[in-house]
Amino acid sequence: MNINTYKVKKQTSKAFASVIRYLVLIGFAYILFYPFLFMFVNSFKTASDWLDPTVEWLPKVLTLNNYKASIKVLNYFAALFSTFKNEIISALISFLTCALAGYGLARFDFRGKKFLTGVMILCILVPDPVIMIASYDNFRHLDFLGILDFFSNVTGYELRPNLIDTPFVFWVPALLGVGLKNGLFIYIYTQFFKGLPKELEEAAWIDGAGPIKTFFKIVLPSSGSATITVLVFSVVWYFNDYYQSQIYLSDKYPLSVMLANITANVSSDVTQNFKLSLGTLLLTSAFIAIVPLLIFFLLLQRKFVQSIATCGIVG
Repeated sequence: MNINTYKVKKQTSKAFASVIRYLVLIGFAYILFYPFLFMFVNSFKTASDWLDPTVEWLPKVLTLNNYKASIKVLNYFAALFSTFKNEIISALISFLTCALAGYGLARFDFRGKKFLTGVMILCILVPDPVIMIASYDNFRHLDFLGILDFFSNVTGYELRPNLIDTPFVFWVPALLGVGLKNGLFIYIYTQFFKGLPKELEEAAWIDGAGPIKTFFKIVLPSSGSATITVLVFSVVWYFNDYYQSQIYLSDKYPLSVMLANITANVSSDVTQNFKLSLGTLLLTSAFIAIVPLLIFFLLLQRKFVQSIATCGIVG
């Protein structure tokens, strides 16, 4: 076999491998993208297009009635504001407090560390419904070890605040590191910080930085992959949270609750006035409900790639 023939075969095999690789990637991309494409295209169909067997992808008549009805039924903008106020802010608080708690468990030795580690594991293992009744009662009359209850009995005035139907019912647990899935987030941060080179912190301490300044200036910026992972999980889980929002709030529900209860909020005049079926309304409502998450992923995608490239220092 001469050199030219060998080069041709090698180039052919590389081209064939590239074609197979691209076909596989295109196939996976199609599987992932198809549901969103299906929802987007069908959200513009009229009721007659849905019943027409000749209409598959391109509607004969484009209509925005589906979106108008969905926005009305979901009370979309009010629900979106409630989602950001109650859920997204809680996700950002959890993102920061869990990083601080994980750094403390990973880097410092103190009395009660093993106990707090056990509490962290319990937060991962114990499901929310097990403690929901106790949590609701505690938020309804917020107290710590019965101290405010004691002073209430002494003074004759109710001193225990009621956090139900307020954002604090989500913010306070997130601030204390016991919010939604916070045990898992602390565990992720703890495992990551254990592998972070101590030389970075020692250099900061030599320059006069304390533990807090070292955390915010050195440790947190160096934990790109862990922070992106926790941020994505935190925002997605809080955004999709239905159980806690349904229990703690009696009105001004976030999008997750409004979408889950959409059939109860649909009246017959809505489908008649907008001339659409219930299935079309559900599909369009689901699509506009996930649009904020899609935008979030698009904005975060580049940062995620950059975090992988800049975090090779931790191995």
